[in-house]
Amino acid sequence: MERSFTKEIELLKLGQGETFNGEGILAVTKALLQSGVAYVGGYQGAPVSHLLDVLIQAEDLMGELGINAEANSSEASAAAMLAASVNYPVRGAVTWKSVVGTNVASDALSNLSSTGVMGGALIISGEDYGEGASIIQERTHAFALKSTIMLVDPRPDLNTIVNMVEKSFELSEASSSPVMMELRIRACHVQGSFEAKDNVASPINARNKADNPAGFLYDRLAHPPVTFKHEKQKVEDRIPAAQKFILENDMNEVFNGEISNHGIIVQGGLYNTLIRRLTNLGLADSFGNTRVPILVLNVTHPLVPEQISSFCTGKQSVLVVEEGNPEYLEQQIGQILRGADLQTRLHGKDVLPLAGEYTADVITQGLVDYLGQYDDAGIQGEALRDEAARLENVRANAQAALDEKVPPRPPGFCTGCPERPVFSAIKLLKEELGDIHIAADIGCHAFGTFEPFSMGNSILGYGMSLASAAGVRDIQKKRTISIMGDGGFWHNGLQSGVLSALFNEGDAILIIMQNGYSSATGQQNIPSSRSRTNNRAITGEIERTLKSLGVEWLKTIRTYSVDVMVDTLREAMTTDFNGLKVIIADGECMLARQRRLKTDNARKLEGGIRFETPRFGIDDEVCTGDHSCIRLSGCPSLTIKPNPDPLRTDPIAHVNNGCVGCGLCGEVSHAAVLCPSFYKAERVQNAGPIEKAVHKIRQSVIGRMSDKGDTA
Repeated sequence: MERSFTKEIELLKLGQGETFNGEGILAVTKALLQSGVAYVGGYQGAPVSHLLDVLIQAEDLMGELGINAEANSSEASAAAMLAASVNYPVRGAVTWKSVVGTNVASDALSNLSSTGVMGGALIISGEDYGEGASIIQERTHAFALKSTIMLVDPRPDLNTIVNMVEKSFELSEASSSPVMMELRIRACHVQGSFEAKDNVASPINARNKADNPAGFLYDRLAHPPVTFKHEKQKVEDRIPAAQKFILENDMNEVFNGEISNHGIIVQGGLYNTLIRRLTNLGLADSFGNTRVPILVLNVTHPLVPEQISSFCTGKQSVLVVEEGNPEYLEQQIGQILRGADLQTRLHGKDVLPLAGEYTADVITQGLVDYLGQYDDAGIQGEALRDEAARLENVRANAQAALDEKVPPRPPGFCTGCPERPVFSAIKLLKEELGDIHIAADIGCHAFGTFEPFSMGNSILGYGMSLASAAGVRDIQKKRTISIMGDGGFWHNGLQSGVLSALFNEGDAILIIMQNGYSSATGQQNIPSSRSRTNNRAITGEIERTLKSLGVEWLKTIRTYSVDVMVDTLREAMTTDFNGLKVIIADGECMLARQRRLKTDNARKLEGGIRFETPRFGIDDEVCTGDHSCIRLSGCPSLTIKPNPDPLRTDPIAHVNNGCVGCGLCGEVSHAAVLCPSFYKAERVQNAGPIEKAVHKIRQSVIGRMSDKGDTA
């Protein structure tokens, strides 16, 4: 069952003068509706999945405004939707996850930036950079520079974010260029409020359609020879127009301060962290009034030379706070200063790290190292260093207050995840056959790279596991195993992996984790998701698709049947069949299943309908304390507890209250021929009269037997 966004949808309906209270990404969604978009598309991915999820469920509101909202099959198809803004005066937006999504969409984006746009085109990218990221560490900024896409990096404040969304469409139209807005995790989830406006319907939309298609204009195509003309237009027309609009509409912000000899130029998304650290160092107050002048770049590409020069004029030094590498902004600002013959000393990566997330501690140290070099009006370098040392002592004392060091907590499979038993089966197989090359992939199954499984020799992109194994399979004596999710299969794996392997007659093994959703990004539906009304796939079944392509060796296995999975994998590794062998590991995402069961069981409980809730446990007297069950499955609900037998010192295994009754523990024990200490119990609710009578008889018999035992 899908998560309900009823409350969020109501916020999208707010009108002029009403107050919106919520998080940043939903404020972006509301701003899109206030900007008069005609279409919205995208591909799910943290931290921007929320945007598309809400709009897809808001069918009635989308219908009223005539907005076409689509959950695209990939970022490439989403980017291609922006073609509507090339020939028509309609505004559109698409969204995806950071640089990995931009990479997939790059072909369409490059062509789009060449032709330019007529209607406003906005790309909302979830900038997933830093220690909390789940992707490769690269910056969106590089793509904006390469393709001349205007890049907006709004200050994490809801009023600013909403204003930047609305201005981004105007900037796009003024410069005839697509605009990309990068939103960091903190910006997406920042809480706040703003005064809403009425939603605006696009003049041309799904309810008010254009009478005639656009006429043929060769200049609107990304095709030689006009592409050479486009390149000149970027430099001679579009960038100057964008710079003029940015300056005239105050898209960047200047916060003046009394320490006029020095200043800070910061990316908009880093402003909140910067101002908080200035406050801690006594260089700003709690209301955001700064003593050190700050230029906030809500637009990081293009820079406006006269604005940079104006800010730096008369200053002895300026610090550029730019997260990540290379230092694009610092290089450009340095070039602008030299061109304007300004001798302002430029600091940046000399006092801040060359790469990595600029956390609060990092920025504090950078500010101290920068300002500590100067001991003039308003700045006391020694006092700054003392305050920074005090803050560090506070943090150190907080850590020391803990009894012991907090262990690392890397992400992992959810309790009852249907993908966990597949890795348990592979682990058992490796004990027989030795090490095997595992081509891992992006998705929940990537958690198999962590302990206790530690499996995966490469991750090359979403749905790319089978394609990545192509270069390995002919240099290994053993067959390779590729892991792919059903979301990755439809996104990219079908074309890049399966079709390529069939075309080249590759001898490899592919395991497709069929859990029914794009689970890692929030359980969005995919083409093979099941409809709750008729239990049929929405647009296609993986098994039927593979058979139609000519896959001959194909088996669908219930994921929790560990022994069957081991046997099937062994067969795939040793069979004489030379060609692609596909195992569909079928098991519904446990989070989705529990969400669905919770709703169904609540309905049954209220209606007096009988239902059972499974639960597993371990017999304390039978458990040997071997703990192989834990080592082979890594289930979070499996733990240890003291042995109740005073003659045995080893702790025994224990199933805690997090158990969801998936049965993996027992399945693994059976497949590995471990101890028979696991048992299954069924909790029956709304039992019938016969069951209740039988239960009473059983309890009576057990009670009498217990009494006799006590007497003896």
